[in-house]
Amino acid sequence: MLQYVLAEHPFFVATGALYAAAMAFYAAAWRSTKALVGRVGTALMCVALLANLGLIVQRWIEADRAPFKSLFESLVFFAFTTGVVYLVWERLYRTRVFGAMAMLLSLGIIGYALSKWDAEIVKLPPALQSAWFVPHVVVYFVGYAAVGLAAGLAAIQLLAPRVPLVQRIVSMKAGTILSGEALDLDKMTYELVRFGFVLLTVGLLVGSVWAKSAWGDFWVWDPKENWSLVTWLVYGAYLHLRRVRNWRGDRAAWLCLLGFSVVMFTYLGMKFLPTADASAHVYSGE
Repeated sequence: MLQYVLAEHPFFVATGALYAAAMAFYAAAWRSTKALVGRVGTALMCVALLANLGLIVQRWIEADRAPFKSLFESLVFFAFTTGVVYLVWERLYRTRVFGAMAMLLSLGIIGYALSKWDAEIVKLPPALQSAWFVPHVVVYFVGYAAVGLAAGLAAIQLLAPRVPLVQRIVSMKAGTILSGEALDLDKMTYELVRFGFVLLTVGLLVGSVWAKSAWGDFWVWDPKENWSLVTWLVYGAYLHLRRVRNWRGDRAAWLCLLGFSVVMFTYLGMKFLPTADASAHVYSGE
């Protein structure tokens, strides 16, 4: 499989290599006092995103449809949305400290996509041939990217007091921090979750409208619909407990990680359910 991809799809390999190079420069910026090192990491990430977008467009042209049907296609898009959300977040918070973490996520997703390589173009079933298909998927995967990055920050928040190396990285400013402000991991995680929760809510509502047009009901109790609701409830609990009960620190971080584990089960775990065969949401190629 690897030899086939290297020979027939060098653009895919180049995308992964660019993510890896960006991650290396972001990590090098932890030790460098030169801002140029971090800037090169950002530049390489932008090029990687362009290459990733090229993969999506190429598949869209080949399939003559939005490339979101198979697991492979969705993973390629997930890697792209993760990078895009991180890039916006980097500019908003003016820090490159967590660039290596974000690129590791995108690189890991691209690597997993390679293991799920799907050269065959699958036609969309009638239920997916809807104007709601693209906005539903796009909104959800941008939301997934936001809560995925939040989970990464939550893990760093938990590790920092316990692992000196992580604490040093978080406290670094030279060559990585674009502003002199101290990092508030708890607040940054909260802002990402809040943004992701809005998108998960929109995705759930769009999916309900789509279900009404396709099957005649707003809710058909499909396994993925049910787990999407569980995901929404977990992140809703996170936001509620933080605001009402003032949950911060480790408790909030653990709940954030729980939420992302539910997201991953909703995304990748449907095939393990006994009702998977009856679901219209299990990706082809799983």
